Amino acid sequence: MKLVTRSQLGWPASAAPSQTTAKGVKVHYEGTAVSRNLLADHDACLAEWKAIRKSHLANKAEGYSDVAYNYAACPHGYLLEGRGLRRRTGANGNQALNQAHYAIVGLVGSSGLTEPTDAMLSAIRDGIDLLRKDGAGFEIKGHRDGYATACPGGPLYAWVQRGAPRPTTSKPTPTPPKEEDTMTPAQEALLKKIAGDVDKLKAKAAVDGWDYKNAALVAEAKKTGAKVPDMHGRIEQLQTTLDAVLAAVAELKGV
Repeated sequence: MKLVTRSQLGWPASAAPSQTTAKGVKVHYEGTAVSRNLLADHDACLAEWKAIRKSHLANKAEGYSDVAYNYAACPHGYLLEGRGLRRRTGANGNQALNQAHYAIVGLVGSSGLTEPTDAMLSAIRDGIDLLRKDGAGFEIKGHRDGYATACPGGPLYAWVQRGAPRPTTSKPTPTPPKEEDTMTPAQEALLKKIAGDVDKLKAKAAVDGWDYKNAALVAEAKKTGAKVPDMHGRIEQLQTTLDAVLAAVAELKGV
């Protein structure tokens, strides 16, 4: 479990009313547009959570004592502490409903970011398990169960109706790509051309005992009448063949 506590958020202890037990947990969503930027930036998740608390505390009509939810779950799998353990929620609609169930909100909305990630669902389950260990019963419901609202939205509510299963973390091992058993005719022709050019390169490089800079070798050749190899010509021939080989390799890569 990846828990971000109130102290890590810079918040004091919750002023929400104490409550030691409940029937279970109700799952919520934000009910407004949520930016998809949260998917790539966990700092944006923390900023979103802090903004929710700030808006609740500023709502004088509702008279919130703290952010309404016990916990929030972000797309990266972090469980963000709100009112926390043994605190009555302020999110379920009225005092009777708030006493019946604790509340966890997934940071998804009615538009923008609407689909919970597997990591978010796992974090919600972490929160449910944590609340159960501290007095919550085994009921898992959506906010709309018992209150006229669209919350927690279609995707989250469908998950709740399936029993809120924890997503599996195991992934199948990717199948490595198969090696080609045969070459295309074009590839085969290019490989033959490369092999031929390499043979030519080897033959032209097989020159024994010459060095156009070796004055002694040149003097000896003049005495005996031997022909001095044309080094410059040899180099040009080798370069031409090498260029042909490299061009063939480049062409082969593009086939």
